Amino acid sequence: MFQSAFIGLDVHAQTVVACALNTATGEVSRTKMSSEPEVVLDWIQKFPTDSQTVYEAGPTGYPLARHLREHGVDCVIAAPSKLLRAPGDHVKTDKRDAMGLAKILSLGEVAEVRIPTMEQEALRDLSRTRLQAQKTLKLAKQRLNALLLRQGVAYPDTKWTLKHMAWLHQQHFGQAGTEFSYQADVELVELLAAHLNRLDQRIKEIAPACEYARVIDALMCMRGIALTTGFGLAVEVGDWTRFTGSSIGSYLGLVPSEHSSGQKRAQGSITKAGNTYARLLLVEASWHQKPTFDRPGLRLQRQFDLVDSTTRITALKGNHRLADRWAGFEKRGKLRTKANTAIARELAGWRWALAAPLQEASKQVPAFSKENLMAA
Repeated sequence: MFQSAFIGLDVHAQTVVACALNTATGEVSRTKMSSEPEVVLDWIQKFPTDSQTVYEAGPTGYPLARHLREHGVDCVIAAPSKLLRAPGDHVKTDKRDAMGLAKILSLGEVAEVRIPTMEQEALRDLSRTRLQAQKTLKLAKQRLNALLLRQGVAYPDTKWTLKHMAWLHQQHFGQAGTEFSYQADVELVELLAAHLNRLDQRIKEIAPACEYARVIDALMCMRGIALTTGFGLAVEVGDWTRFTGSSIGSYLGLVPSEHSSGQKRAQGSITKAGNTYARLLLVEASWHQKPTFDRPGLRLQRQFDLVDSTTRITALKGNHRLADRWAGFEKRGKLRTKANTAIARELAGWRWALAAPLQEASKQVPAFSKENLMAA
């Protein structure tokens, strides 16, 4: 009989393969069931209440984990890239995957994925929708430019301004197929640009009232961080207090890879682990740290008025520090792309220094306020 159990779930859209392992006796219980959260919960509740459950992060998201936690089940989600697998193991089945998860959970070797609330996930969905819209618009512009170049037509001034768009509408081609394709591409660019603008407007409306509002204001005190970038970083990282100033760079995949053995130490390109979107935002923002920083401009001055003095001082130190770092790299003749990656890694640390104290303080406020209310 099971005194306690470690339960591994291999979750798919329609089915779940489960394996419960009793490490004391070696007893194993397996089943295949529907992926409905109620069905999974009923099976798990057959085991002792101190049992633990794990499944891999994937396209099915977090509803199952939230449902299990709401009903008192200790459920975690494992990061797939951190799971232990033997290099020579070339047999992969749902049963073996579930058993492997149960074993790893019993060893305490699960690298957990943070489970966001439904509100936090909704904010992240909005940010990622904007990212996809931005990528799609970029591809549409590239296709339009390529078509014009194939026809020997080039615009001599800055592109994608109102003047440029008016010029695009004046272009026509003799071949019916080319003309139709060109007009369709122009129309698509305009539609996608309007779609992106609507998303930006929605973010502008939501950001001041969301739970990350103070963090977004703090992040925007650094150069290169506008509202959409600050919103994206805040919702993608979520809880900044999980990290330290040095570990945030590792989480975002901005530290060098390494393969060292014995007396030999070899470092390579960055690991590119963790959150791809947050890393992209940091790398793009790092290019804005290059110009010399003497004093804050008008945008930063307005932003400083929205934050407390501690945040303002930290942001000023960060802006000066990163500008000096860029100057040092330029003086040494460092490759610009490598220099920018190094700046992005340090920028991640400054972002943490701005966001983490605010979130740490907000975690302490509710308990204090509740005690005061009870005392009153």
